[in-house]
Amino acid sequence: MDIRSKYFEIYPKVVRSGQKSIITVKPLFDHCKLKSSAQYFISACPLEMGGMKYTSRERIEIQPIDGALKIELFFDGEQEHYLHIYEVVGGEEREYLSFNVYSLKEDLFDRKPYKGDMHIHSYYSDGAESPAYVAAYCRKIGLDFIAITDHGKYEPSLEAIDAFKTFETDFKIFPGEEVHPPENEVHMINFGGKFSVNELFKDREKYMREVEKIIRNLESRGESSFLNLSEKDRYKYASCLWCFNKIREAGGMGIYCHPFWIYSSRYNVPSSLNEYIFQEKPFDAYEAIGGYYIHQVDSNTLQVAYYHEQREKGNRVAIVGVSDAHGCEKGKLIGWYYTIVFSPKLELLDIIDSIKSFYSVAVEALPGEAVRAYGPFRLVKYALFLIREVFPEHDARCYEEGKKMMEHISSK
Repeated sequence: MDIRSKYFEIYPKVVRSGQKSIITVKPLFDHCKLKSSAQYFISACPLEMGGMKYTSRERIEIQPIDGALKIELFFDGEQEHYLHIYEVVGGEEREYLSFNVYSLKEDLFDRKPYKGDMHIHSYYSDGAESPAYVAAYCRKIGLDFIAITDHGKYEPSLEAIDAFKTFETDFKIFPGEEVHPPENEVHMINFGGKFSVNELFKDREKYMREVEKIIRNLESRGESSFLNLSEKDRYKYASCLWCFNKIREAGGMGIYCHPFWIYSSRYNVPSSLNEYIFQEKPFDAYEAIGGYYIHQVDSNTLQVAYYHEQREKGNRVAIVGVSDAHGCEKGKLIGWYYTIVFSPKLELLDIIDSIKSFYSVAVEALPGEAVRAYGPFRLVKYALFLIREVFPEHDARCYEEGKKMMEHISSK
């Protein structure tokens, strides 16, 4: 981003491809105001169409109108465009401003980018703060939606929602929980479900009967990849399938969590079981970027590599990024990892449908490092533009609202 762009109001930064759009550039301060004695010219360079052809870019004169420049240009293709404005005074020329615009095809233009975290803990499990505090903090760091997902507990997410029922905000807090079936260490997220899956384990006999029925049905198919699993892993897979089905019955989205997390000197999910889970895809979304500390980030590298390998095999997988944070004020995890969902609306069903339809990217924003995004190529390109050119202003506004949310809960 050109630092000079902070001196201007530039709108819009995202336009439809294949048509003309008007970009307004309005100076905000005296040191950059338009001069009546100057001429102004614009040149545009589409990023996807570089090379020698564009080394000498055509310049178009533009006239100031009411203290602003209104630039009408045709934006071709889905891509980023570099725009350069030149100011000429008394025969001397200088670059007045450079900025970037992104043109989108219809399907993506009709969606808005929302930042969210679907795997966070409060002090009801192993987090540090109340659900309401976690929610307000997440708004302060620029998130548009979250779900509190405590271990084995659904109620904390409802407490967070209830805390802000009288607070007017666009920020969305959805129900959630981290699901932990008996004798199955595979972690799953119930994002948005209308009831708790963990509560269903209280009727242990019914749960076991239904899981055993799933095992018998799978064994009767005679599929070698299932039969080659150990007895324990057959149970774990059937248990996962039962859980993901229940999450969908609740109207939620089932997220398969951190299979390459190293716990007790081994990966959280055995490789043969992980391979079968990806073969059958009982989940709705894969936690490609999870909440690992700096010394653990190799696990994210493996999860991303596994995602790309699956895509190479023709297995399309919807992905998310989550912080799995266990405390907001520790300065770790929270805000390091998140999801950008491209959705028509910031509503639960739209968010879920958009992720399942592959309109999401997982983001890794480790402190002191360049931000990285993972997912479908066209979405990653657009996400990197948003992170650089749009989200800084978005996050600043969210910070102010997050402070008001903090005031709201501290006054009680």
